[in-house]
Amino acid sequence: MTQTPKTSAPPPGHGPTPGVPTLPSVPPQPSRPAPPGLPAAEPRRTAFAEGFDQLRAAATTEPGRLRLIGALLAALVMAFGAVAAWQMADRAAAADDVLNRSQPLSSDAADIYRSLADANTAAASGYLAGLQEKPAMREGYEQDIRTAAAKLVQAAANSEPGSTSADTIAELSRLLPEYKGLVETARANNRQGYPVGGAYLRAANEMMQQKMLPAAEKLHQTENQRLRADYAAAKSFPWGAAALGVVALAALGWAQRRNYRRTNRVLNHGLVTATAASTVVLLWLAVGHTVARAGLNDSYDHGVRSLDVLHEARIASLTARSDENLTLVRRGADSRTLDDGKVVDLYEWGYDQEIDRLGKALARAEGLADDTAGRKPVQDANGFMKVWKDRHGLAREDNDSGDYQAARDRVIGAAKEPTSVCFDNVDKALAAALTHEQTEFKRAAGDGRDSLSGLPTGAAVLAVLGAAGAVLGIGRRLSEYR
Repeated sequence: MTQTPKTSAPPPGHGPTPGVPTLPSVPPQPSRPAPPGLPAAEPRRTAFAEGFDQLRAAATTEPGRLRLIGALLAALVMAFGAVAAWQMADRAAAADDVLNRSQPLSSDAADIYRSLADANTAAASGYLAGLQEKPAMREGYEQDIRTAAAKLVQAAANSEPGSTSADTIAELSRLLPEYKGLVETARANNRQGYPVGGAYLRAANEMMQQKMLPAAEKLHQTENQRLRADYAAAKSFPWGAAALGVVALAALGWAQRRNYRRTNRVLNHGLVTATAASTVVLLWLAVGHTVARAGLNDSYDHGVRSLDVLHEARIASLTARSDENLTLVRRGADSRTLDDGKVVDLYEWGYDQEIDRLGKALARAEGLADDTAGRKPVQDANGFMKVWKDRHGLAREDNDSGDYQAARDRVIGAAKEPTSVCFDNVDKALAAALTHEQTEFKRAAGDGRDSLSGLPTGAAVLAVLGAAGAVLGIGRRLSEYR
């Protein structure tokens, strides 16, 4: 029996309507290409192209052109203010780094060098004095060691991990206790009358002269390079901001001239406000940077350069004093052959070299000093140095003639006029000169930095005011078309 296949009934509401004929279903036909000769449909244009066309169409009318001019003027003034604020903030930060970071770190590096050299000098003086070593002499050595250690910790905290300065500081921190151990061993043997103490003192001096002081000098040079980089960043002229300022003023001038030619009105308050604000920013930028540059140049010429030369003079005096002491400690055991074949005592020859270096450094320092307060301590140090040279000559004569005790008394203080007093006077005079030049540096660098303070914020505020003035000025013209 054949069964008729069942069809599913349509859901309610979707069946054929009575009395309305149903249309036969048409199968989908494949798409056919456009007949030859007919153009293909154009692709949809990008939003940017459509926007450009709309902008070009708007520019064909005066209101549209005014809107475009207002937008461009506002954008140009804002760009000028933003770039001026950014560049001057960058230079103000560099000037602040010169005053509060780079130069103090450079001075700390110089203090590390001086403290190490002074400790080495005090160690030699204490050894030479032996049982007659005074508590003040010993305390001076300990104070130098503590100062060097504290400055190393401070420099390590301010240095970048993995940098050359950090590696140098780590090396000095490792060598410092080794050096102190050698000095203590030399001192202990010397107090017991063992000659081997001199060998330990020589080993300590060689460690200081060949490893520690060169490392401290390297640290000082590295920090000086960073100081010069900060100076260069602070003094570089903001050409980008200046160029944008000139362009903004030229555009504002052109807009006002255009407005005058079309309306015969001399002033547009909004555009005048924008021009005035931009002019103030440009003049402030130029004058402020010029004053800051002058202050920074002054701080470098009469601050940093003087400090460097005075540090060199102080180090030369310390080294000369150390060589003077070691001449008597070693008693001619170390010699040097000069280029002319002459054999001289190593430390006596070193004293001559360093005292000559001291005299040259003092001459340069006096030439760099720009006032009486700066020149006087340098002149005093030069006078004390000359007396030192004369008294050292007498001690050398005694030593060369075999009177070791008389030479020793002339050096460490038993005589009426020992060279130790001359060295102390030179060191005190140089310390006074350093204090004065440090004050001069802070004053000049502070003036330079203060000339830039407020300029970034002022440039941003005036730029907003100028942009608002440009928009309002153009808006006033647009209102005439309504």
